[in-house]
Amino acid sequence: MISNKKTARIVGVLFLAATAAYILGNGLIESILKDPDYLIHVYPNKTKVVIGMLLELMNSAAAVGIAITLFPILKKHNETIALGYVAFRGIEAIILIVGAISPLLLISLSQEYIEAGAPDTSYFQTIGMLAIKGKFLTFQLAMIVLGLYSLLFCYLLYQSKLIPRLISVFGIIGYVALLTSALLEVFGYSAGMILFLPGALFEIIFPIWLIVKGFNSFTLKPNQ
Repeated sequence: MISNKKTARIVGVLFLAATAAYILGNGLIESILKDPDYLIHVYPNKTKVVIGMLLELMNSAAAVGIAITLFPILKKHNETIALGYVAFRGIEAIILIVGAISPLLLISLSQEYIEAGAPDTSYFQTIGMLAIKGKFLTFQLAMIVLGLYSLLFCYLLYQSKLIPRLISVFGIIGYVALLTSALLEVFGYSAGMILFLPGALFEIIFPIWLIVKGFNSFTLKPNQ
């Protein structure tokens, strides 16, 4: 049976790995898609796009791994929330996987676009923009799912005192901000990065705390 300290460290590493994988993967893909002439550049840079997609898939796998690893500890405090956390992180992962497919579609589209002589006006641009918009919307939808249930997750952390309550409160603030940002983006209002920062900081502070300190042992219930 995995010890509580080891479980905390695994969760901490998975959180940091998920964050790093998505930042790197999305960065690789966006470095190409942000170019106005992205249809010309996607196919020649297909290796970079595929690596970026694989990193985003690693983020999805890590998200599910976090929930599964945490389940034995969380269920002792509230099994309903623990099960819901696994389910919602699974839903989040599925949505992100769907979004990660878009860059693969753009590789084939880019190849056809180049072979067609890169026409100024064609259906290529329309399909390309739809694929990019689809990736954007699936990400925002995934953030809505993440934000909604992570509020309950942080509430359980606060209630159980598994970690310092100040960190739990910071997590609640962070996920409220993330949820607000995602909803605004879906309805066409740009919130910028400012609303992402609290949640991003929590997903760095929380795992570091778990790796260094672990869960508060006096709050852990028997049979864990």
